Amino acid sequence: MSEILEPYLAMLNFKTGILKPFKKKVEVRLSDLKDFFSDQEAVNKILSKSKNPIIYEYYENSQPEVEGHLNFGITIINPGKIGKEYYLTRGHYHAKEGTAEVYVGLSGKGIMLLQKKDGQVTHLFMKKGVIAYVPPFWAHRTINIGKNKFCFLYIYFSDAGHDYEIIKQKGFAKLVIEERGRPKIIDNPKFTKY
Repeated sequence: MSEILEPYLAMLNFKTGILKPFKKKVEVRLSDLKDFFSDQEAVNKILSKSKNPIIYEYYENSQPEVEGHLNFGITIINPGKIGKEYYLTRGHYHAKEGTAEVYVGLSGKGIMLLQKKDGQVTHLFMKKGVIAYVPPFWAHRTINIGKNKFCFLYIYFSDAGHDYEIIKQKGFAKLVIEERGRPKIIDNPKFTKY
């Protein structure tokens, strides 16, 4: 049975992408993502210079992890690259695989990579006003392909959970790199099938 909460409001600043109030703020730095980028030499070079840039941050309103509630928040991915690979989020499957998620582009430009364990792979281009629906059983990762911050709203079931470990171990089947000043989606040579 779902826990009963009181209704509440939150405000979204469309210029900054900041959600207030929020229950949790997380800054994800390169050191947190070092195993998620393909070019380990570039990662180590940056970290060896005592640089540990914030790749992305998120502000979340989490609810109790029980059926019936929705979590929502804002993710802001900074512009930049590690080697040729654009800044990205870890990406995840939901621990409760039969749950979906919705993303709404607020500013900037990005790509969402999606894949299923059976080998299906696709991608969606995102920008302000675009709504991306992630069906159950699809892993998803977002990438900033622009020169400005890429900001989006996300909404998912509070009991969905996240499986980051499988992505850390096996990776995504595709990478998004910059080639000749433009994004290009290529096969990930380090990806291992399920």
